[in-house]
Amino acid sequence: MGLRINDIVPNFTAETDQGTISFHDWIGDSWAILFSHPKDFTPVCTTEFGAVAQLADEWAKRNTKVIGLSVDGVDEHVQWKNDIESYAGAPAGFPIIADETLDVSKLFDMLPAEAYLPDGRTAADSASVRSVFIISPDKKVQLTMTYPMSVGRNFAEVLRALDGLQATYNTPIATPANWTVGQDVIVALSLTDEEAKEKFGEIDVKLPYLRTTKYEG
Repeated sequence: MGLRINDIVPNFTAETDQGTISFHDWIGDSWAILFSHPKDFTPVCTTEFGAVAQLADEWAKRNTKVIGLSVDGVDEHVQWKNDIESYAGAPAGFPIIADETLDVSKLFDMLPAEAYLPDGRTAADSASVRSVFIISPDKKVQLTMTYPMSVGRNFAEVLRALDGLQATYNTPIATPANWTVGQDVIVALSLTDEEAKEKFGEIDVKLPYLRTTKYEG
């Protein structure tokens, strides 16, 4: 069974190109994004890791740590980062987990079904699925995305989704389709009109079940 939203993420100890980490300790009081890729020195993933590097200031503004994962080893990660930084024109300051044993990939259910068959398969033969996990400071999964090998991930969307998660975290609001910071938000159905007005001030009742208010975050 894969991880579901609101599950506490597994804790694990792993080697990265920046040393050994204990995942929950590494997250600390921050938000975190774990994103996996199948192999170092591959074209699509180089562009993706470059995009993450270019967004370093945006992650920092949102108190969010990012960490990659690959089934390759630490030495490969260190060498590959030279290519990432050359392509992106930005330092890749985030760590990359060296999941050569597939332990973390299995904990997060990121592998194709056949990777679990008892056929002697190793990290050299199995590729981790290209997944994204956004994790809140209480160590719970807030959002997951999984992409096929042929489609590059849109990290502008990851950033937008992170904004939405942080806006609605422990607050009785939701975000509408295509929402970005500064736009109106949806009042939770758990609040009556009176309660919503008391909490948020003015509300716009578009439908009995669709009420919006200004976002003050």
